[in-house]
Amino acid sequence: MAWIMDMITQYGYFAIFALLALGIIGIPVPDEILMLFVGYLCSVMVLDFSISVLVCFVGAVTGMVTSYTLGKKLGQPLVDKHGKWIGLTTKRFEIVKRWFARFGLWTILLGYFVPGLRHATSYISGISAMPFRKYFLTASLGSLVWVLIFTSIGYYMGSNISFAGL
Repeated sequence: MAWIMDMITQYGYFAIFALLALGIIGIPVPDEILMLFVGYLCSVMVLDFSISVLVCFVGAVTGMVTSYTLGKKLGQPLVDKHGKWIGLTTKRFEIVKRWFARFGLWTILLGYFVPGLRHATSYISGISAMPFRKYFLTASLGSLVWVLIFTSIGYYMGSNISFAGL
């Protein structure tokens, strides 16, 4: 967590954007903790709340669109070639794609609140060739709700949270 604080201190909003985008793509960044910390920084007037929410939102959407594109361009061949090594056979993945075709929009919306699922939904959306517009609108709505909730929690808890020991 200390390296995240250092990144935000040194690079500000750009670091927040980059960390969230990379976190959504799958790099191990504690996204929720990052947004709680950003909310905290807003409560102590280090960052502006509106700008922070916008930057977090754009970072999350950028990560989701990048993951979708990677899934669409590289996903199926990768699953076909290497999926067996993690137990993801072609037959199992077909079941996942059918399930996703039926419940995908809800999975994208609710997936933001489940670490791991949040990352997988974009790749699966791309692999299963979900129409981009449909995906983008759903992912954007989920991202906005997710960002608002976690940033607001950090803001309202404010100085009652001590991030200094992290």
